Amino acid sequence: MSRSRIPGTESLTVADAIFWGLVALATVTGLVTAWALGANSNSPPFAPAIGANAISTMRAAFLIGILAALGALTQGGAISETVGAGLIDGVAITSLAATAGLLTATLFMGFGVYTGYPVPAAFATTGAMVGVGLSLGGDPTFDTYRRIATFWVLVPPVSGGLAYLTATVLRRDDIPETVGVPLLAALVGGIIANVQLGVIPSPPGQAQNSIAGFVAGFVEAPTVVGLDVVAVLVTLAAAAVSFQFIRRRTQQSVDQGVRTFLVVLGSVVAFSSGGSQVGLATGPLENLYTAELGLPGIVLLALGAAGILGGAWMGAPRLLQATSREYAQLGIRRSIAALVPGFVIAQAAISLGIPISFNNIIISGVIGGGLAGGSAGVSRRKIGVTLAFWVITLVSSILVGFGLYRALAFVLGG
Repeated sequence: MSRSRIPGTESLTVADAIFWGLVALATVTGLVTAWALGANSNSPPFAPAIGANAISTMRAAFLIGILAALGALTQGGAISETVGAGLIDGVAITSLAATAGLLTATLFMGFGVYTGYPVPAAFATTGAMVGVGLSLGGDPTFDTYRRIATFWVLVPPVSGGLAYLTATVLRRDDIPETVGVPLLAALVGGIIANVQLGVIPSPPGQAQNSIAGFVAGFVEAPTVVGLDVVAVLVTLAAAAVSFQFIRRRTQQSVDQGVRTFLVVLGSVVAFSSGGSQVGLATGPLENLYTAELGLPGIVLLALGAAGILGGAWMGAPRLLQATSREYAQLGIRRSIAALVPGFVIAQAAISLGIPISFNNIIISGVIGGGLAGGSAGVSRRKIGVTLAFWVITLVSSILVGFGLYRALAFVLGG
């Protein structure tokens, strides 16, 4: 039954009171989850810049909050929809189920913070929503699971491989930093021109559009090998501008140019992190807000963005100080090598609507960048423990989500 407005007190029944109580509980739980994501998952992008003294901790935390919130508003819809409606067939996620799923995911993330074990938010949330969906009587969507699992399995080798190539380019003596760093900036600029943004008008039937696609829509041009010529030219122009900007900075001062690139790279990665992570907090509330309450999706994304913004401003400074010391030990080249794949893979996941663990990407990038120097800097035992814990998180979150929903439904009679 759709409840698009709060009933008056004269018509408020016990069922209505329970419903609105669950709406409030689910909303608060979603905000807490978004706050935790803002405080934890969005910190790594600016840590290298802080470690290189390119930006202060408080200024970085301020930018992280703004950029991650903007990313959540403009890019969070696809992953939110997958988490909220794409993991289970045949049933809609109720307010009680959303509460159970979010509580399960938050419980796992809290356990990770308390124990120091790396609990990936994407694994915990995905498992929790699968668990509550099965508990509701829904059917598994195996095609979606295969697609998500394939992407997750490919993240470590792809992230590590891209980081290895990036670090190799930066370490080559025959490629000066006045060329190598601008080339990476050109890659980032070209990708930015094709980033899917919900605020850009899109053609009918297309969920989101990019800057390159938007410009191409105004010009009639033939396609070559399936590519729009105008979109390609816009992409090349963005890459050229990015290359020239960072090249001038590095020619004036290599250190200053590299620090500038670290800040720019941290900014786009933080933006991507917000877009890729907000769906983990808002996805469970999709059916509740859009179907039952009749609210537009942007309201839910704004809620998640507010939580991420608050988490970044209040929780990120302490984590930034800790992680910046770790990145300072890694060195600037290895830090850049870890962040470039993070940006590329996060945008790929957003375009495909696949929930991802940002820590998974960054850790894989750090290992790949380290291999370029002859040592990953991380023990095989630690890698093995981390991978095993990720699998345990996914499986156990399904079981806990299933059981927690059944327990709440029994207690509340829902």
